[in-house]
Amino acid sequence: MHAQVRRQVTRTGRTLAALAALAAPALAQASFLSGDALDAAANFISWVVIVIVPVIAIAAFWYVHVLPEKIAKKRDHPQKDSIHVLCLLSLFFGGMLWPFAWLWAYTRPVAYRVAYGTDKHDDHYLGLAEKARAGALPVEEISHLRAELAAIASRGPVSAELKRAIEDLDALAHAPPVRAIPAATAREA
Repeated sequence: MHAQVRRQVTRTGRTLAALAALAAPALAQASFLSGDALDAAANFISWVVIVIVPVIAIAAFWYVHVLPEKIAKKRDHPQKDSIHVLCLLSLFFGGMLWPFAWLWAYTRPVAYRVAYGTDKHDDHYLGLAEKARAGALPVEEISHLRAELAAIASRGPVSAELKRAIEDLDALAHAPPVRAIPAATAREA
């Protein structure tokens, strides 16, 4: 008899649990907010989805598509201007050209080095020449830069800026070295 009572209690407990589960949806709400708070939250979410998300998506799309150009500039790629154009074209063609710009930015064109004697952009040499003019480049690097520029000039015509840089480096090489004035002497003067 004891087992029969236990089964009856278990059956009753299950029935009560099922009735409680059926009654629970009547107490449930779809949101923890109600009334004006729900309207304000819906307005905020709609503004975020309509305005902020597209602006962030466009900015991310733009950043990803100009990244190969930035990489090419950082690496002094000799064809960084062409990579820049490919990045812009990629923006207009929905990103289909972007992988090619990415690969191009990370490669060094071997044929370019064979043809022109360098795998750096002219801006690299102009920047080093500017450092040499300012006295921030050691003498060994200046002589190495002069040799590189002479090799480039021997292969064919160079830009007017590079010609000017070569002339300035030659003038620096033939000029007497400038001695640094000690700090104490500079203050007295």
